[in-house]
Amino acid sequence: MNFNIGKKVAESMLNSRMLFPPTVRSRMVVTAVAAFLACGVSAQVLDSTISMQNSSNNQAAKSQGTIDNLADQTDDILNDFRQVVSETESLKIYNAQLRRLVENQRSELTSIDKQLGELEETDRAVTPLMIDMTGTLAEIVERDVPFRLEERRNKAADLTALLDDPNVTVSEKFRQILAMYQTEINFGRTTFADPGELPSGETVDFLRIGRTLLFYQSLDGETTGWWNPNTREFETLGSEYRLAVKDGIAIAGSRRAPDLVRLPVPAPVDAQ
Repeated sequence: MNFNIGKKVAESMLNSRMLFPPTVRSRMVVTAVAAFLACGVSAQVLDSTISMQNSSNNQAAKSQGTIDNLADQTDDILNDFRQVVSETESLKIYNAQLRRLVENQRSELTSIDKQLGELEETDRAVTPLMIDMTGTLAEIVERDVPFRLEERRNKAADLTALLDDPNVTVSEKFRQILAMYQTEINFGRTTFADPGELPSGETVDFLRIGRTLLFYQSLDGETTGWWNPNTREFETLGSEYRLAVKDGIAIAGSRRAPDLVRLPVPAPVDAQ
């Protein structure tokens, strides 16, 4: 723009040569040429300066972009670092908990090993006891009042066979033996009526009162008898007990309301 102005000034001075004498016109031409050259140099300097400023601005923009990228990367790295620190703290807490669990498990294993050692000693002590209990149970069944005799004999025999089963733990063997004893004890606390057979093969209705009395009555009600514990035989009773035994069977079978019945009780005898 300045170059164009200088050019116009020079042309204006040259066009005015008719108004001035030759000497003045020569000086005006030299001045115009100098002005023209000065304007050209200033325009070049200005263009160069603008170019350098634009270049500097571009470099500054690139630098700012680089700085922004580095700032973003720094933020990402800082966030990652914070996350790693947080995870590290969590892992420290988790590892501490695991250490406590491992220590507790080691203590439990030590306790279990000790208990297993004691259990082996207990097994050695309990086994003879279980053998004696099983043998005694079989004797009780044979010497007791003969009710459900076949069923009770089979259970006693099963317990004897159970002692020799390697697939059953000692604790389970002992539990089953105690359960059988509990069943036998409960027989002494209950009254029960159910059908069965006499040694002769006759089918009758039995009335059991605890482990003390065992009566029977034929299905037609004509014959009444009992198990005499003194003679250890089934014996026939007189007809005076027929109704009492019949009522007792009905009460034990829940076919009649509870009531008092008169039944014979054996006299005590001296233990042999």
